[in-house]
Amino acid sequence: MGSDIKKVVLAYSGGLDTSIILKWLQTTYGCEVVTFTADLGQGEELEPARKKAEMLGIKEIYIEDLREEFVRDYVFPMFRANTLYEGTYLLGTSIARPLIAKRQIEIAAATGADAVCHGATGKGNDQVRFELGYYALNPDIKIISPWRHWEFVGREDLIDFAEKNQIPVPKDKRGEAPFSVDANLLHISCEGKALEDPAKESEEYMYQRTVRPEDAPDTPTYITIEFEKGDPVAINGEKLSPAALLTKLNELGGANGIGRADIVENRFVGMKSRGVYETPGGTILIAAHRAMESITLDREATHLKDELMPRYAKMIYNGFWFAPEREMLQAAIDKSQEFVTGEVRMKLYKGSVTTVGRTSPYSLYSEAHVTFEKDSVYDQKDAEGFIKLNALRLRLRAQAQKT
Repeated sequence: MGSDIKKVVLAYSGGLDTSIILKWLQTTYGCEVVTFTADLGQGEELEPARKKAEMLGIKEIYIEDLREEFVRDYVFPMFRANTLYEGTYLLGTSIARPLIAKRQIEIAAATGADAVCHGATGKGNDQVRFELGYYALNPDIKIISPWRHWEFVGREDLIDFAEKNQIPVPKDKRGEAPFSVDANLLHISCEGKALEDPAKESEEYMYQRTVRPEDAPDTPTYITIEFEKGDPVAINGEKLSPAALLTKLNELGGANGIGRADIVENRFVGMKSRGVYETPGGTILIAAHRAMESITLDREATHLKDELMPRYAKMIYNGFWFAPEREMLQAAIDKSQEFVTGEVRMKLYKGSVTTVGRTSPYSLYSEAHVTFEKDSVYDQKDAEGFIKLNALRLRLRAQAQKT
């Protein structure tokens, strides 16, 4: 294969698959490999990845804590739009890929690498997300996608290659995995073999971040979330960094069984796939943010945002984070958040999250106007002309259609 590859930056988890990829790159291309391992809050110890990379002869090893950048520059901007893909998916995997791609390209520039490599399969969305990100940030970069190019056709081939190259194979990796897991600070997802029949209920052992709603406390938990310009900044009066705040919401949501979703979604590559997702903190956050907007955002601005959101969600899901249309939409969304500031009180109880109060110094809610009691600010007779003007076209149409 292509001996023109001199040096490649590999997105490296330290797991069996990416360790096989690492060795395969060395044997196939005879190139230098730089490993990059990102801590996005997946909850795993990352130092073993360094040791594995060293064992495989890697000299340039990058292990970076990107949790704050991930939440501040990717998760929070996305949540300003109340983003849901196909009405249910909070885009936990999708939103992590642009940051990984960006750092790979930056590391490639810093180390003089001419190529980047990811471990995504040829059937999924992640290959698209990674590679659109790579090309958007460096149009001349070379991309290696082993699952689309190598000769291995099954798990046995991978295990055989690993054993021939002295790559340790844990006992639980020898059989076919019952499902694959992706995790970061926003969510954890399961897809694959045990979930491939969408008629069968998922097993409880798949859920790792949330208790069963039935087993959650019998007493509700009340929390207050403070927002500034559309972003959460404090919980129960305690100011927190973006990553610390999402971590806290995950703990609160997980303990109350909040954030489980069993979804069949439409992949960008054309097929449907079934996944089980846990997004406890994100589920609380999107409900709280909508509540904050409900008193601070103008009606037409709210409705326009709701119309734009599905397109914005699709852009992120399909991998177009660095595309001009996403940046244009982000500017409009961010403009809408200038006065989305205040506090929201939420009730967490057995899998549900409910808004029970909201206040803002910029509230557009006028009790004087909506009261059913006597008021001096609204003349109810004005509604008659308003209705007649709005009905005019309907009346003309009805008259014209009379037979």
